Amino acid sequence: MFKKAELVKSVHDLKELPPPKFPEIPILGRSNVGKSSFINILFRQKKLARVSSTPGFTKALNFYLVDHKFYLVDLPGYGFAKVSKEIRKNWQKLVEGYLKSPRDFRLFLLIFDIRRIPDHLDIMLWQFVESLRIPVIVILNKADTLFEREIEIKRKTYQNILQIPNSIPVVIFSCKKDLGRDTIRNLFKEMEIFSS
Repeated sequence: MFKKAELVKSVHDLKELPPPKFPEIPILGRSNVGKSSFINILFRQKKLARVSSTPGFTKALNFYLVDHKFYLVDLPGYGFAKVSKEIRKNWQKLVEGYLKSPRDFRLFLLIFDIRRIPDHLDIMLWQFVESLRIPVIVILNKADTLFEREIEIKRKTYQNILQIPNSIPVVIFSCKKDLGRDTIRNLFKEMEIFSS
């Protein structure tokens, strides 16, 4: 499973979206939450997604074709990006337009920084994704920065504030410690998202 992934297109305008030839799995999260590192760890390809220390580095919808079976789509982050209001507005239009377009979405991956307390932007993202009635996996990244007892407290905090149903997988993840990678890959199999 997941033998090869490659970046096939970066979309800056909705008119540039590739034909919906394959099922799609969007990755959503706050700026600097570690989406690029997550992609690299998931596929064990260090330079697959470009990692930057600058929040808001991803300015396009990046389509990664996985084993010629599905697209993993990295969306621009929200929140901390130090960019102009005009650019932020364009990003929002791009992301919302994509998520509301008639694509073959099979699963959403929502990545949060486990160290943070969910704010109104995180809540809005969760409520929007939940309203789409598509399977979702919640990923709490950067777990290596916390003690084990803190991790469980933070997990419960996210579940309570976002009101995540028990049926939704919540995965503790760390790119540095390679924690949670196998869990994510196993969930892809168990959820049978490509069975139809």
